Amino acid sequence: MHLMKTEGAEKIREVLGSYVGLLKTEFTQGMILPTTNGVAKPQPTSQSKAKQDKTQINSSSSTAPPTNTGVKIPTCKVSLKDTFLTSPAELYRVFVTQEMVQAFTRSPAAVDGERGGRFRLLDGNVLGEFTELVPDEKIVMKWRFNNWPCEHYATITLTFSDLRNETELKVECRGVPDSEEEQTREGWKRYYFQAIKQTFGYGAHIF
Repeated sequence: MHLMKTEGAEKIREVLGSYVGLLKTEFTQGMILPTTNGVAKPQPTSQSKAKQDKTQINSSSSTAPPTNTGVKIPTCKVSLKDTFLTSPAELYRVFVTQEMVQAFTRSPAAVDGERGGRFRLLDGNVLGEFTELVPDEKIVMKWRFNNWPCEHYATITLTFSDLRNETELKVECRGVPDSEEEQTREGWKRYYFQAIKQTFGYGAHIF
C-alpha cells in the first residue's frame, strides 16, 4: 500500500514536471497576451523587439526636417530710369566712391568700389556686394534692404548711357520681394536719385 502511494506521488511529480517544462517552453516562444478583436497577440521576443525599436528610430530620424532649408519667396522686377546733368564717368564714380556715397546719403558708409567689394550705407539699412563693374558703363550688385527676409538679395543692374550733356541711368532690380516692390522703387528715387541730384547739382527731369 505504501509502495502504491510512493509510485503515485512519483507519477504526479513527473506529470507536473512535464507541465512546468511545457509552460517554460511556451513562455520563451512568446507569451499569449490579452486578445485584441478576438485575436491573440504573441509578445515579441527580445530580438524582434530590438528590430522594432531600430525601425522606430530610423523612421523618426528620416522624418526629421533637413537643416538649412532655404525659403523661396515670390519676387518681382522693378525698373527705373532717370537723367543726370553730368557725364557717365562722374555718375559712375558716385556709386563706387565711399566719400561720394557718404556725401549723398549724409551718413557714414563703407564702400569697397571693386568687384567683390562690399558696401553698407544708410546706417546699415542698405547693404550688398559689387559683382560686376564696367567703368563708366555698368554696375551689377547684390543689394538688399536690411529688413528683407534673411540673406535675400536682389540683383541690381545700373546702366549708364551718354546723352551728350547728360547721362541716362537705367536701374533694373531683379528678385525684389513682392511685398517690398513699392519700398524699393521709392527708396531708389528718394535715397539715390533725388539725393544725388541735390548733393551734386545733377538735377534733371525724371521720367
